[in-house]
Amino acid sequence: MTQPAAGPLSGVTILDLSTVVLGPYATQLLGDMGAEVIKVETGAGDIMRHAGPSPAPGMGAIYMGLNRNKKSVVLDLKSPSGMEAMRRLAARSQVFFTNVRMDGLRRMGLAYEDVRALREDVVYVHCAGYGSNGPYAGKPAYDDLIQAGSGVADLFAIREGGPPRYMPALMADKVSGLHAAYATLAGLFALARTGEGQFIEAPMLESFTAFNLVENLYGRTFIPPLAQMAYTRSVSANRMPYPTRDGFIGIMPYSDAQWVTFFEIGGRPEIMTEDPRFSTYAARTQNIAALYQLVAEVAATRTTGEWLELLAKADIPSMRCNTLEEVLEDPHLRATGFLHERQHPVVGPYVAMEHPVRFTGTPADIRLEPPTLGQHTREVLEGLGFAGDELEAMLSAS
Repeated sequence: MTQPAAGPLSGVTILDLSTVVLGPYATQLLGDMGAEVIKVETGAGDIMRHAGPSPAPGMGAIYMGLNRNKKSVVLDLKSPSGMEAMRRLAARSQVFFTNVRMDGLRRMGLAYEDVRALREDVVYVHCAGYGSNGPYAGKPAYDDLIQAGSGVADLFAIREGGPPRYMPALMADKVSGLHAAYATLAGLFALARTGEGQFIEAPMLESFTAFNLVENLYGRTFIPPLAQMAYTRSVSANRMPYPTRDGFIGIMPYSDAQWVTFFEIGGRPEIMTEDPRFSTYAARTQNIAALYQLVAEVAATRTTGEWLELLAKADIPSMRCNTLEEVLEDPHLRATGFLHERQHPVVGPYVAMEHPVRFTGTPADIRLEPPTLGQHTREVLEGLGFAGDELEAMLSAS
């Protein structure tokens, strides 16, 4: 039996019409926090079910990382009974969450006005590619396209002098998913305060561009511009994990005192005491590439373990540069229980991550393993009042 939800969203039901990464990432976070998330899928299922290796059909690696704490319901939305089930679900759900393009939602009769007619106080969250009040409205959007359009791909060209490139991660999807998750929370908070629902649009391009330009608007913050765009420290070609005698390390002195101490430990005290390029924060920012090159020279003189011990004693921030494989055995992530093994009834043992935020009074948790396709269809349809021949016909059609 599923354990009762203890998280802050216990008692909230979310009707989830989202697929791929952005939407499922957001709704998984909400499910971790206690919401009942009902994931509606077609007979083909979420395409991410088929992304990456899988020990069981429809349970691909990326799907597993995005869909815990959800119930999977398969509905044929082209049939009258399927749409009736959808309407009943919408009527009992505080949140209607979707990343289906709005034209498609309108054709199905699931636009905001349609759902509001079923539940006046619904919090309707639409994850769009682009804001509906601009010329890109309605265009398809994917992570690659948003990385390109937001200027993030150009950061690689600025840093390396070559062509623009994509981050080797689905960064735009996940960042946009975080925006959509907090927007849902804000909509629920407003509902609790006022008793009124609302339409919430969470567009990818605007969300990821806002994320990018926090530091990278830089000199163009001011009119007229006082410097170029892109934060000089973060786009420096010399900003990298530094090679040591036996590996790589992240070293991050920040205050004046930490910089002085670091170069003293490294046997190069004159760098901070005699070179005016590095004497103040503003000067270091202006000359960050040269400073990072000097850090690299010093870092290469010791092993990673020696540096970690010395820097910890000096209270200078540092971190071993893990490979992806080493992350899985990181002593901190293991000790906190963040990374752990779970047993899935179909997939078998798998690696899972706890919800990263700790709530002392209303803890997030994992109550449901990622569902197989349609695993909860009967349970949910019976809860909506379907029974007998009608129920069996719907199950056989799904």
